[in-house]
Amino acid sequence: MEGHLIEIRDLKTYYPIRGGVIGRAKNFVRAVDEVSLFLRRGECLGLVGESGCGKTTLGKTILQLEKATAGQILLDLSGKLQDITALRGKRLKRLREKLQIVFQDPSTSLNPRMLVKNIIGEALAIHHLARGRERITHVSGLLKAVGLNEDHLMRYPHEFSGGQRQRIAIARALATNPDFIILDEPTSALDVSVQAQILNLLIDLKNELNLTYLFITHHLLVVEHVSDRIAVMYLGKLVELSKTSDLFRRAFHPYTIALLSAIPIPDPDMQRERIILTGDVPDPIDPPTGCRFHPRCAFAETLCREVEPQLEDVGGGHLVACHRREAVAKKYGIEV
Repeated sequence: MEGHLIEIRDLKTYYPIRGGVIGRAKNFVRAVDEVSLFLRRGECLGLVGESGCGKTTLGKTILQLEKATAGQILLDLSGKLQDITALRGKRLKRLREKLQIVFQDPSTSLNPRMLVKNIIGEALAIHHLARGRERITHVSGLLKAVGLNEDHLMRYPHEFSGGQRQRIAIARALATNPDFIILDEPTSALDVSVQAQILNLLIDLKNELNLTYLFITHHLLVVEHVSDRIAVMYLGKLVELSKTSDLFRRAFHPYTIALLSAIPIPDPDMQRERIILTGDVPDPIDPPTGCRFHPRCAFAETLCREVEPQLEDVGGGHLVACHRREAVAKKYGIEV
C-alpha cells in the first residue's frame, strides 16, 4: 500500500529439529508463525513480548539474516513493493545498504580487534560507497552525528563506556544511509541514565533522517516513549497491535493487560492491580491448540482451547486476537 516501506504477510520462521542417522527433520521450533504487519515510512513500530516469543527472530528474518520458511517480506524498492525473501547473492548484498540493525549488547557486536574508524567504515568499503580520505571524512561525520568526535577514530571498543559503544554501533548502522533500522533491545544493557540519552539520540536521528524503526524490547515504558504503534507478540504470534496511546489507554488482550500491569507507577499513593500470570510459556515445538495463551489465561473457555483467534479490528486500526475481548473489557472497565 502507498506509504508502506515494509509489508510482512503470513511470515513463518521454523527451525528444524533433526534426528536419526540421516538427520531428517522430526519436528520444528515455530519461532515466528504466520505473522502479518506493515511499517509506514518514517514511523517507529515497537515490538514487545516475553523472552523467547520470537521478537528477535522476526527482526532477523526481515533482514534476511534468517531465512523465512514461508510467507512474504515486501520492501518498497523504487516506489514498488517487491518480495525480498528470494533474493540471493549480489541482489541481496545491494539490499543490505537499506536495511540495518543495532544489536542489544555493543560489547559483543563490535569487533574488539578493530579500530572505530574501521568498524564504521567497513560497510562503506564493502558496498563501495567511499574510499580513502572520503571514507574517513564520512566516518568522522557519523561519529559527530551520534555525539562522539574525531579523537575516537583511532581507539578500540574496550576503551569506551557502554553508552559510547552503543553510539558507535548506531553510527555503524547509519553508515550506508539506510531507510530501515531494527533496534534489538538497544538500551537494555545500559544504565538507566544512559538509556535516556540513547533513546533521545535515536528519536533525533529518526526525525532528521526520516528513518523507519522496528524497536524490539520487553520494556513497555521505553517503547511508549519512542513508538508510534506497538505490536504485542506471544509464542510466535501477534496478539495485539495498535497506536501507542490507544494501547496504553485500552488494551484488550489479557496478555497485554498483564504486561501493562507490571509497569511501576512513580507515585506511592497510587495503586494498580498486578496481574500475575500462572504457569510457564508453552513449548514452541508443540504449541497449544486454539489460542496459544489459553493455558495461562483466566478468561479461557472451550472456544479458546479449540479455535485459534484471528486479529480483528476493534476500531481505529486497533487489532486484537482474542475470543473473549468483550469479557476482558467488562472486567477491567475498558471502553469498547
